[in-house]
Amino acid sequence: MYDDPMTPVVVTGIEELTTIRVPSGRLVVDAPWHDDQVWEYQRGLPTRPPRELAVRIPSGVYRVEIAWTAGPYEFMGEHVDGIECAATRLCISDDPVVGWEMGLSVEDDIARLQPGEEPRFFSDANVGCFADAGAWTTLSAPFRTFIDGVPAPRDSEQLADGCERVRDESQQADLVTFGAESGGVVWLGRTKTGDVAAIVVTSGMPDAKA
Repeated sequence: MYDDPMTPVVVTGIEELTTIRVPSGRLVVDAPWHDDQVWEYQRGLPTRPPRELAVRIPSGVYRVEIAWTAGPYEFMGEHVDGIECAATRLCISDDPVVGWEMGLSVEDDIARLQPGEEPRFFSDANVGCFADAGAWTTLSAPFRTFIDGVPAPRDSEQLADGCERVRDESQQADLVTFGAESGGVVWLGRTKTGDVAAIVVTSGMPDAKA
């Protein structure tokens, strides 16, 4: 959106979107569905597993926050003050982050990464999610249900800015969606003791002082 490196873009605020339950300690950071999997899902065929992070987090309830940025851009010859979601953060603890690293999935092989390559997930509908991996099948099912090729109404909690939360009460687990243009890059923020304090989805690497 802000392609000119001279365009001033500022963080206008950080908003707590909701909380999420992750009882298994295993976290999916992916799109809640992929268009190329709908056909298989509707016919009961296996689909590829979601992008589960290799890192484990303590079982618990965590805040989901959104960082907003504002900056001018030109649209159809008019200057507009644009507001965008710059990053979505899962807060594991309030301890200071001293360094960031790529959030690899259980299937990523760091030895095969090319210089400058950023492992990421892709999204057909510009939507990403955090979800408990142990309850993924149930939590993602509402997003894979179509009637005559049209997404069926979902029994989900509508959050701010078009985000949703789906609950699985049998496992006390949640899935929370957020905006992710074409997908996103996942980063782990670690404390000085090496513990993960934050998991961030962004289009680039966040400031280590965030």
